[in-house]
Amino acid sequence: MSKNDPVEPRQEHAHHHPHGHHHAHHHGQGNIKFAFILNLSFTLFEIAGGLWTNSMAILSDAVHDLGDSLALGLAWYFEHKSKQQGNDKYSFGYQRFSLLSAMITGLVLLGGGVAVLAQAIPRLLHPTAPHATGMLWIALVGIVVNALAMWRLRRGQSISERMVGWHMLEDLLGWVAVLAVGVVLQFVDWYFLDAAVSIAIVIYVCYGALKHLRTTLSIFLQGVPPGISPAQIETKIGKMPQVKSVHHTHLWSLDGQHHVLTMHIRTQGISQPSDIIDLKNKAKAIIKTYGIGHATIEIELEGEACFMGG
Repeated sequence: MSKNDPVEPRQEHAHHHPHGHHHAHHHGQGNIKFAFILNLSFTLFEIAGGLWTNSMAILSDAVHDLGDSLALGLAWYFEHKSKQQGNDKYSFGYQRFSLLSAMITGLVLLGGGVAVLAQAIPRLLHPTAPHATGMLWIALVGIVVNALAMWRLRRGQSISERMVGWHMLEDLLGWVAVLAVGVVLQFVDWYFLDAAVSIAIVIYVCYGALKHLRTTLSIFLQGVPPGISPAQIETKIGKMPQVKSVHHTHLWSLDGQHHVLTMHIRTQGISQPSDIIDLKNKAKAIIKTYGIGHATIEIELEGEACFMGG
């Protein structure tokens, strides 16, 4: 190939994405698709059950689950989108699109929590009598459905899958509470328990959703991945005999799983091109131990000015 021949960026980029990565994305997409179909089907069942039992608690949860289905559908789409390879528009690929589903899912969780609180607080002050036996049967179905969805998502590694899993946990806990309340109401007329337990679950779930949203925002803002110290990496590479200094080190994550690092290394005592290759290989070996899959190293020879002005 002559130096005037065009470069093929897609083939070059594909070299950095092994088949295992595609399999993980396909697995995550299938998990979210399963959860979406299951959740939407159960939402329709829940609406019918809420009308049958005359239970506002179940109907309000059905509205919440309808919002969940929307979030899961978006998560399914974005997870599918995230497996596309890089091109002239998105050179790193579409991996960060999975973060959008995590963000939307988290916001829906918080919005749903506010909606449930708006229903639960007045109900706590003015309790109403639901159909206790109907609540028991619907709660049992809800527990089975959401437990099944959580089982499929239990090994999810992406932030999107974890956020969807938090959705399923929220619903599972909600139905456990409905079951418990239904059992108690078989013996005593403590109608306020429905609202009280709902409020407790909403607070717990919103706390978890905020934690996931904080992680997602950190990735969006290109924060340093937790557990990795750029200064520590610089120190280790700086101890190599042919390294004079290390600077302009930048570390961020594409999607919470795949990390990217760039750095400048100023050298000393380099006389042969093979020395540069050896130095870069040793530096990348150190970087790889931190779970960083994509590293770009700028080598600055003695007397060479830093392009970045450092």
